[in-house]
Amino acid sequence: MRRLAGLLVVPLLLLSTAACGSDDKGSDSASMKNGLPAITAGEKFGEKPTLAKGEGDPPKELKVNVISEGTGPVTKKGDALQVNYLGQAWDSTTPFDNSFDRGQPFDLTLGAGQVIKGWDQGLEGQKVGSRIEIGIPPELGYGAQGQGDIKPNATLVFVVDILKAVTIPKSATGTPVAQDDKDLPKVGTNTDGKAPSLTVPKVDPPTKLVSNYVLESNGEAVKATDTVVVNYVAALWKDGKVFDSTYTTGKPANFPLEQLTLKGLKNGLVGKKIGSRVLIVAPPSEAFGNEEKQGIPKNSTLVFAVDILTKM
Repeated sequence: MRRLAGLLVVPLLLLSTAACGSDDKGSDSASMKNGLPAITAGEKFGEKPTLAKGEGDPPKELKVNVISEGTGPVTKKGDALQVNYLGQAWDSTTPFDNSFDRGQPFDLTLGAGQVIKGWDQGLEGQKVGSRIEIGIPPELGYGAQGQGDIKPNATLVFVVDILKAVTIPKSATGTPVAQDDKDLPKVGTNTDGKAPSLTVPKVDPPTKLVSNYVLESNGEAVKATDTVVVNYVAALWKDGKVFDSTYTTGKPANFPLEQLTLKGLKNGLVGKKIGSRVLIVAPPSEAFGNEEKQGIPKNSTLVFAVDILTKM
């Protein structure tokens, strides 16, 4: 089954149990603190940090230092998190990536495999409002293959501010809305967290974008600047064949709407209420047009059943 998410969102560097690590704090120096590189400037939560270069051998296991502890809820697997971060290789003084300069926090679902393993493990069990520093050995980072400017077998160091954590509902809820247009697909109304049925009629597809409620909640309306957490089933109109579904992995997707490259999906979600289930039919002009994408034929009309579970 094709993974559609990679076609929808501009990829970020990080896309690809409780935190563990040694209790040995290591020796402190001007450039090291508690076994990890010291923050030499911008140490407070919310400030862009500056990290020293690591000294000596890097930790062989995941190591997490709490720089400042927040007062919010404790993060748990399955939460939608919003964070700011700066990442740097152990043997470098130059960050390879950070969200502070972009002015745009990073969103992820904890434990969903959306980020490197060191993040999934290191961020679990921390309080919202905390600043933490994570030392990540290669096997929990990018391993022997590296990634972009990150060398193979690199130990990584991240400073992460945990801004927000949201519990993700298992399903959309709300009032069922009549699906009485026989020329449009029909979507199931189950709310048990399992994939809804999606039946495409054997008629010509619509030529304009369709975005209809299947279940209408009383949540707030989605804005074009929101990041939404969704479950979805995606099918081709031509034969009704499902080509992607988050339900097969049990891991919802995070869609920063400003970064969605599939126009029909973005336009179909904006204005709809959080907590709802929506049918979206995207004609080729609002999908991939005359380009073939990962086996999706050119000039395809795409059909989505989307649960808008929450937003960040």
